[in-house]
Amino acid sequence: MHKDTKRREALLYHAKPNPGKIAVVPTKPYASQRDLSLAYSPGVAEPCLEIAKNVDKVYKYTAKGNLVAVISNGTAVLGLGDIGPEASKPVMEGKGLLFKIFADIDVFDIEVDTKDIDAFVETVKNIAPTFGGINLEDIKAPESFEIERRLVEELNIPVMHDDQHGTAIISAAALLNALELAGKKIEDIKVVVSGAGSAALACSNIYVQLGVKLENIVMFDVNGVLHTNRTDLLPIQQQYAKDAEGLTLAEAMKGADMFLGLSAPNVLTPEMLLTMNNDPIVFAMANPVPEIDYELAIATRSDIIMATGRSDKPNQVNNVLGFPFIFRGALDVKAKKINEEMKLAAVYALAKLAKESVPEQVNIAYGERKLIFGRDYILPKPFDPRLITEVPPAVAKAAMDSGVATDPITDWDKYRDELNERMGNDNKLVRLIANRAKTDPKRVVYTEADQLNVLKTAQIVYEDGIAIPILLGNKETILELKEEIGFDADVEIIDPKTKEEAERRSRFADKFWQNRVRRGITKLDAEKLMRDRSYFASMLVLEGEADAMLSGYSRSYPTALKPVLEMIPRAYGVDRVAATNLMLTKRGPMFLSDTSINPNPSAEELSKIALMTYQTVKMFGIDPVVAMVSFGNFGSSKLESPQKVAKAVKYLHSNYPEMVVDGEIQVDFALNQEMLKDKFPFSKLVNKKVNTLIFPNLDVANITYKMLKELNGATSIGPIILGLDYPVHVFQLGASVEEMTNMTAVAVIDAQQKQARRK
Repeated sequence: MHKDTKRREALLYHAKPNPGKIAVVPTKPYASQRDLSLAYSPGVAEPCLEIAKNVDKVYKYTAKGNLVAVISNGTAVLGLGDIGPEASKPVMEGKGLLFKIFADIDVFDIEVDTKDIDAFVETVKNIAPTFGGINLEDIKAPESFEIERRLVEELNIPVMHDDQHGTAIISAAALLNALELAGKKIEDIKVVVSGAGSAALACSNIYVQLGVKLENIVMFDVNGVLHTNRTDLLPIQQQYAKDAEGLTLAEAMKGADMFLGLSAPNVLTPEMLLTMNNDPIVFAMANPVPEIDYELAIATRSDIIMATGRSDKPNQVNNVLGFPFIFRGALDVKAKKINEEMKLAAVYALAKLAKESVPEQVNIAYGERKLIFGRDYILPKPFDPRLITEVPPAVAKAAMDSGVATDPITDWDKYRDELNERMGNDNKLVRLIANRAKTDPKRVVYTEADQLNVLKTAQIVYEDGIAIPILLGNKETILELKEEIGFDADVEIIDPKTKEEAERRSRFADKFWQNRVRRGITKLDAEKLMRDRSYFASMLVLEGEADAMLSGYSRSYPTALKPVLEMIPRAYGVDRVAATNLMLTKRGPMFLSDTSINPNPSAEELSKIALMTYQTVKMFGIDPVVAMVSFGNFGSSKLESPQKVAKAVKYLHSNYPEMVVDGEIQVDFALNQEMLKDKFPFSKLVNKKVNTLIFPNLDVANITYKMLKELNGATSIGPIILGLDYPVHVFQLGASVEEMTNMTAVAVIDAQQKQARRK
């Protein structure tokens, strides 16, 4: 992407539609005067008086227990340095967003305008009663060490400087697993550290706690080795000083078992790497360019176990694996601090999780047939849904065992269920879909690329590595629009009506006519149709000149669908296609079928729609739990519609007993487990979280998904066409850029799956 375009996009993202990335949202009713009198005067006096009598009740009556302050003075912001408190605010808001989406923790970001340690500490102490925890961020060393030490000592809520401890905790988990793979004991290894800042020191400290001997760690900074004759070392650095004046990094690397890099690009050479012991462990975490290039390192040593800070390489040391879940566990037991025991508990939980079987959803997200513990997988992936149920309980238990928890957990199964529920409103699946598409991008043809929003979509998916766009439309218009939006990539542009495409148009027309010669199509008809972009694009896919096709942005759905159904063959065994919409709701992803194609399917057709939807849900790595919905419950109505649904369910129960499906059932009973268990304890859906709804007709399905989208703000991905033999999909008229981007990722995944089946 052009630098100016990327800059404009980043600024627009932060500015529109509302400035910033986070907001305060009410959690109680406020519609009536009665609600307002309870929320404020006079009703608010009652909890105030209760808290005045017992300050611990602040956790019962306010949001304190789920509220973390992300606090900075802007003195060490990312790679930008000392840019000031106001300039650091976008980063702090971003950290707040990560807390929310990964662990459902609310955040107020606080930017403090002082570099004075005493003033900073005093400010944080004075506002601490507001919060359940304090996350210090982007504060330069050495001040950060003293600020954190004092706040941990002087406050009775969890405090952690993530820049130090986040990297330390994640890399420590990676080290434990790397040592297991290398067959080495932690107390025997020799470690060379490049970098002596807050993160490097925190990593080294936690390694020592795990068993690395202090005398076996040699540390370097920009001025060379930390040796005992240096007078510029901080007290926290002096413990790593050795009687080794003049020692070079190359000399230190001889016979080393581990290299830890938190310093600068390319300081580790292949020659140095070759002098390390067998099965060398290299954590090169300078970003964006590591201390040694990943490909160069693995080409130099086939026995290397390597981690970096980059998301595009194996074994990313990513702080998001730690801080949201550590604070989640600390908050949930109202811990007085985050102590060493809690940090180590997170280390062991992360190390253990990487050795367990990986959910299919994660394999799909990363384009792997099967992620398995080994040299390229020593840390869990950030998208792993088990992080929320494994790390917080480990941290909470350590807080309880070490005596800093003030509200111990007694029912761990219930606690894990609560943690799972916290993630229901997250949009992780969007990131999973995009990430899966990026593993093997496909050629996607857009039939309306001379529409601005379609072209913006093509730009996004190209620059994000999701797909390789092929642009159909008026070439002159497309080039003008590309210039306008700064889309300067050299991508294929095709106008089917031009002389340049005469040969291909003729070839496609001949193929199409030969296939339809006995179905009322003349050669002239075929030649005319090939001037239509949808017919032409369909032939691109059928002839293997594109991998997937998307159309429909500027035309009604039935109009855009007609060429697709005429051109694209059905999948084996399918006689009627259908469509599902993936809705990202507060309770998690929901698949709704049939939202776009079949007006009033028969019982047999309904069962086939359920089967096709079931397979599509599995394609996303989700275990389908299917409710066949109606206005009746299990025979309560003898009218045609619920009876049709009941007949479809009976067929599925008889022929596909492995499917978790039931009905006919009303939507509220399908989605409310308490109601379901109370009235219909025999249902196959009891104790299952329904994620798929099959509707009896098009009216109700289409109305439901559009109502969810408009009234509840649920993200909609679809319609996803089911039952075609090729990955071809149709947008809804006037779809947003976001919706089209998501559908592109789905089309790419669909192409990946269908191509894999053909091999």
